[in-house]
Amino acid sequence: MKTVAVIGGGLMGSGIAQVIAEAGKKVCLVEVDSGRVHNSLEIISNNLSKKVKKGKCTKEYMDETLARISGTTDMEEIREAPFIIEAVPENLDLKKQVFRQIEVHAAKDAIIASNTSGLSIAAIGSATKRPEKVIGLHFFYPAPVMKLVEVIPSLLTDKQTYETASQFVRDIKKEPVECKDYPGFLVNRILVPMINEAIFCLMEGVKPEDVDQAMKLGANHRMGPIALADFVGLDVLLATMEGLYEGFSDSKYRPAPLLKKMVESGNLGRKTGRGFYVYDEEGKPVESSL
Repeated sequence: MKTVAVIGGGLMGSGIAQVIAEAGKKVCLVEVDSGRVHNSLEIISNNLSKKVKKGKCTKEYMDETLARISGTTDMEEIREAPFIIEAVPENLDLKKQVFRQIEVHAAKDAIIASNTSGLSIAAIGSATKRPEKVIGLHFFYPAPVMKLVEVIPSLLTDKQTYETASQFVRDIKKEPVECKDYPGFLVNRILVPMINEAIFCLMEGVKPEDVDQAMKLGANHRMGPIALADFVGLDVLLATMEGLYEGFSDSKYRPAPLLKKMVESGNLGRKTGRGFYVYDEEGKPVESSL
């Protein structure tokens, strides 16, 4: 598998493209217009420049990696890629639309993977005439740093597609884990309800600093759940929680009312400068907002 196509060059798509190129494979990065192609390549170049400055790679390594990535707006360019990864925003209708476009241009035996954090792979695959060749590959942000990739076959994904996708993940120096095609897969299904419960503790009057300190020292977590909520984005967290609630119809996945109020107020975490903590211009927490 010498060439891989990545559809969508945002923060996730560009990171995935970088990972694949650093593993020695050629990447065809597809975006909707030339401006976004330029921005995607700029993100990758900046990421690699930082690695050079930190002494984690050489300038030659950076140049060789960038040379393996080509940007285009022409979906026809994916025809030679045996493996295609869709990395557009987390919207089921949009992903279905993109998969229909991919199917028109992709080789008949190409595997098509969706980088989704919780949408149904079966539903995405239903937009194609080859659901057995559709699989989920959930990379974690930032993709060049995070080692895990969740591999999610649907009920219709065939064994060869799953095995090929899992080996691909190993080839790009990541660690695959198999997940079933249910909302949240593994990490988000376990992690997001924990964060939600931590927010319920805030509703009861516990300070954010105490919740975070308790989990860091008592459970050996690198980051406390409230700080992590702000880092992920409270709007993203709420959408994920609502997806779990809708998908399982189980009250244990109900979003905390305080989380809803924070999103309604526009205080979404570090990206807006204020969430459960207040942040300075460098994105460092200054104090609790509660």
